[in-house]
Amino acid sequence: MAAPPQMRALLLAVNALLRKRRYHAALALLKGFRNGAVYGAKIRAPHALVMTFLFHSGSLQDKLRAILQATYTHSSKLACFVFIYKGLCTLQSHVQGKTYQVHSFLAAFIGSLLVFTKNDNINNQISMYLLSRALFALCRLGVEKGYIPEPKWDPYPLISAMVWGLVLWLFEYHRPTLQPSLQSSMTYLYEDSNVWHDISDFLIYNKSRPSK
Repeated sequence: MAAPPQMRALLLAVNALLRKRRYHAALALLKGFRNGAVYGAKIRAPHALVMTFLFHSGSLQDKLRAILQATYTHSSKLACFVFIYKGLCTLQSHVQGKTYQVHSFLAAFIGSLLVFTKNDNINNQISMYLLSRALFALCRLGVEKGYIPEPKWDPYPLISAMVWGLVLWLFEYHRPTLQPSLQSSMTYLYEDSNVWHDISDFLIYNKSRPSK
C-alpha cells in the first residue's frame, strides 16, 4: 500500500535536510548517538543473556530484568560517549581551524571522565576490553615506527601462554583481584568440574538439583 502524500512529502523534506552539508557535523553527532546505542545493545544483550542464565539465581522475571538493565546501561553509556567524543572533536577542529591527532585523545579522555567514571562491572569490562586491544595496537605501532625491533619469530604463542598462566595463577591464589564475571566463569570451568554425585550432575547439569 502506497504511503499517503503527506508522508511522502515529509520523507522528501527529511532526506533533503540530511543531504545538506551545512548540517553534516550536527547530524553526525545524532547518528553517532544512534550507532552507539544500537552497538551497545548488540554487544551487551547476548553477553548478559548468557552470563545471567549461567550464573545468576532468581526467578525468570528477575533474570530478564537484569538482562534488560545491563543492556540499557551499556547502550546508553556508549551512545552518550560517542555523542560527546564526536562533539568535542568537532569543537576542537572548529576552534583551531584544523584537526590534530591530540584532539582524539582529549575528546575521548574527557568523554570517559563524563561517562565511564563509575567503577562498576560494565565499565570494568569495557575498559579491560579496550586495554588489551590498545596494548596490542601500541606494540604494533612501536614496531611500525621502529621504536621496537621487529620480532624474528611469532611472539603470539608466548604471549598467550603468559596470559593464561597469569590468569589461572591469580584465580587459584588471588581470586578476589579478578573481575567477578571472570571469577564465575573460571569457577564453572575449573572447580565445578571437580564435583558430581551421579549421572545427572556429571553430564546433564552442572550441579544436582535440590530434592523436592
